[in-house]
Amino acid sequence: MFTGIVEELGRVLSIDRHEAGARLVIKSPIAGRLSQGGSIAVNGVCLTALNPNSLSFAADLAPETLRASNLGDLVDGAAVNLELPVTPATLLSGHIMQGHVDGTGELESLEPLGNENWWLRVRVPRELDRYIVYKGSLAIDGISLTVAAIEAGVASVTIIPHTHANTTLGHRRPGDRLNLECDVLAKYVEKLLGDRR
Repeated sequence: MFTGIVEELGRVLSIDRHEAGARLVIKSPIAGRLSQGGSIAVNGVCLTALNPNSLSFAADLAPETLRASNLGDLVDGAAVNLELPVTPATLLSGHIMQGHVDGTGELESLEPLGNENWWLRVRVPRELDRYIVYKGSLAIDGISLTVAAIEAGVASVTIIPHTHANTTLGHRRPGDRLNLECDVLAKYVEKLLGDRR
């Protein structure tokens, strides 16, 4: 489980694609806090850490992970958002996230609002639109954000200066694919209500 509070930015050292997925290697000091087989969120995707040392770690990407997330778009040198899983003593500063990306959206715009704040607009896949509500939680590339507007299949969020400077969002461009994880509570509510029909 994660909270969407990015702890560090990592850099892709390599991504080795093969018939049944890919092997991703990431450089980051956070690797020194990982154990073999432990979980880590990379751009909001829960991955299993392999061969961690003080400088880097690897992770295997299944074909489904490459299809459903933007990890397959990564190239050598790309920045990625990293978060370790929560512990019983962790402050839940963001919102409850599983690291199970629901799909990707397309960045429409990232426009300055003034005072180093930004307005981010992302086109949401039709099948995810029903889980996104005004003032609800939405994880974008593993970052816990609050929906400021949702209209005609486009979700908008405000990006504060800290988030812009300390995550990958400051480097994103229109057309980029962004990982989306909707609030899991909405999906459970939908299933429970559906069973009552």
